[in-house]
Amino acid sequence: MCELVKKNLKAKEAIIEGECVAIDTDTGEFRPFQELMHRRRKYRVEEMIKKYPVGLYAFDVLYADGKDLTMVPYPERRKVLENIIDQSDRVKLAEALVSRDVNEIDAFFEKAIEAGCEGLVLKSVSDDSSYQAGARGWSWIKLKRSYQSKMVEPIDVVIVGAFKGRGKRGGTYGAILVAVYDKDADSFKTICKVGTGFTDEILSKMPKMLEQYQMPHRHARVDAILQSDVWFTPARVIEIIGDEITLSPIHTCAKDSIKKGSGLAVRFPRFTGKWREDKSPEDATSTQEIVDMYRKQLKTVKD
Repeated sequence: MCELVKKNLKAKEAIIEGECVAIDTDTGEFRPFQELMHRRRKYRVEEMIKKYPVGLYAFDVLYADGKDLTMVPYPERRKVLENIIDQSDRVKLAEALVSRDVNEIDAFFEKAIEAGCEGLVLKSVSDDSSYQAGARGWSWIKLKRSYQSKMVEPIDVVIVGAFKGRGKRGGTYGAILVAVYDKDADSFKTICKVGTGFTDEILSKMPKMLEQYQMPHRHARVDAILQSDVWFTPARVIEIIGDEITLSPIHTCAKDSIKKGSGLAVRFPRFTGKWREDKSPEDATSTQEIVDMYRKQLKTVKD
């Protein structure tokens, strides 16, 4: 992390605030927080650094090149931060949204949860939004999920798209877009991107395995908001599991069934290693089954 900061911080000296998170360098996606714990050791430090890479997401600056910024309003501090951070794949500014629209903020919150974050930090942008060390008030508040649950059963999903890989996954797919079956609409609704759980051997073979199903545009029976790099005819079924099922503004599974404008998605999904050759696309997990699983999660938390 020290090397990343040295390389990407353009100021000669600065005090910044940020979050160190575990990331998948091949897909750029967050990994579960627990993976960071593997780096807390006295031995095999270099090995763990390579095995569990991290990224830095900067969100505030207190001091830069001789200037105390603690009394400066947050919007101005953000501009300073933007100017002193040279963004890369592993050092970025925390994604931000300036809004007064509750629905827009709520959708932003759902997107953050689905991506692997624990919630949002809401900060004032008024003229008196100075930095207050160690203090909590209405100048900034945390917006976190009111529940946490576990997905205990795997689901069967259909491969409908793929995203090009980078790094060691260059030349193959970094992640695939998967969907579940909506019986009423006779269509496939996206539920997540999956980039974890694949062996190097499977990754190298996957483009050839899926080549016969590739098409130049989204299939008419696929309902998707995300735009993948490659589209496929719904045909191959795989088994995945994740941490939990969450609301999502970017996936179409059971959209509007639980909450208007939101679908359902799998958080931290991973391939179990099972290709369901015994199942047709229409035999995949249904949207109604996902709704039932989500409601069961909520009931389990309440109980």
